[in-house]
Amino acid sequence: MQNNQQAYISQVATNASSQNTNKHKIGVILLNMGGPTDIYGVEDFLKNIFNDPLILRIKNNFMRKMLANMIITKRLESVKKNYQKIGGGSPIARHTFNLSTTLNDLDSSKLYTYAMRYTPPFCKDVLKDMQKQGINDIVLFSMYPQFSSATTKSSLLDAYESLKALAYKPRVSVVEHFSTYTPFYELIADNIEHTLAGANPNEFVLILSAHSLPQKVVDAGDPYVAHCEEGKRLLTQILKKRGIHFYDIKLSYQSKVGPMRWLKPFTSDTIKESAHQKIIIYPLAFTIDNSETDYELSIEYKALAQQLNVRDYRVCRCFNDNKDFAKMIITLVQDKLNALSECNKTLY
Repeated sequence: MQNNQQAYISQVATNASSQNTNKHKIGVILLNMGGPTDIYGVEDFLKNIFNDPLILRIKNNFMRKMLANMIITKRLESVKKNYQKIGGGSPIARHTFNLSTTLNDLDSSKLYTYAMRYTPPFCKDVLKDMQKQGINDIVLFSMYPQFSSATTKSSLLDAYESLKALAYKPRVSVVEHFSTYTPFYELIADNIEHTLAGANPNEFVLILSAHSLPQKVVDAGDPYVAHCEEGKRLLTQILKKRGIHFYDIKLSYQSKVGPMRWLKPFTSDTIKESAHQKIIIYPLAFTIDNSETDYELSIEYKALAQQLNVRDYRVCRCFNDNKDFAKMIITLVQDKLNALSECNKTLY
């Protein structure tokens, strides 16, 4: 799969080079976390995650590396087993590959590709390829709907450091998040309706499950929780306008690691509290399916729901390469470029 990823980058870059060289070349890089494509890549994936100072927030590099090694040693085999249960690796690269293909098919005026933070294709390699092709206008597009220093900021810093290392100086614009973008929540509502498949929403608790963060990160000013809560508010409004009324709508957090205080309520606890009703889960913080949706929500928490005798338990799929989602990305990218052009006109 990693070879396929690199081949794809080369392919789209070649397509870009065949365009009129007098045209202003624009490249769009979708930024995401990544995931191991096979069991052999799990250890490197975990090493890259836990050695990121924005993930494991220990200032001393030596101490952070020591703690990272302890965490990896403790978790490695169990994490491998989890990936084995979803086919031996994360689906995130495959889905993002397909999304990039869809984007390029829909909008031939730009080059759409992707870079992962902790697994190939790494941002530096993607940027190096764009540099070779003479692309002088780049949009960094965060695939995280909500901004967090642990995700979005980490990917953006990685991109900026890569640009500096390459001495590459294109014009760079950024789509940091789309947590208040109403069309995004319209698409989520469509997805929820599709998953309901005609069932009565009054019989369901809708759980909006987001990736958790250590509480101290939020206490230090990270806007992630505020973005998640605003998303819940906007989605609730849209569902109400459509006449879709759930028994309840709850926001919860999943995927805590270690003994520190994490955001609450936990999704597992929310499932327990809602066991008297049917349950439908939407992965609010994810746009591409990964181990946290395919394993944690669809296998681990499904088993919990079965133990609790939940009558009906459903998990909505992420957008992946959905064409309407791709069109939304194209719109947000173009809006960002238009705003940048207007700003430049004002300056001059």
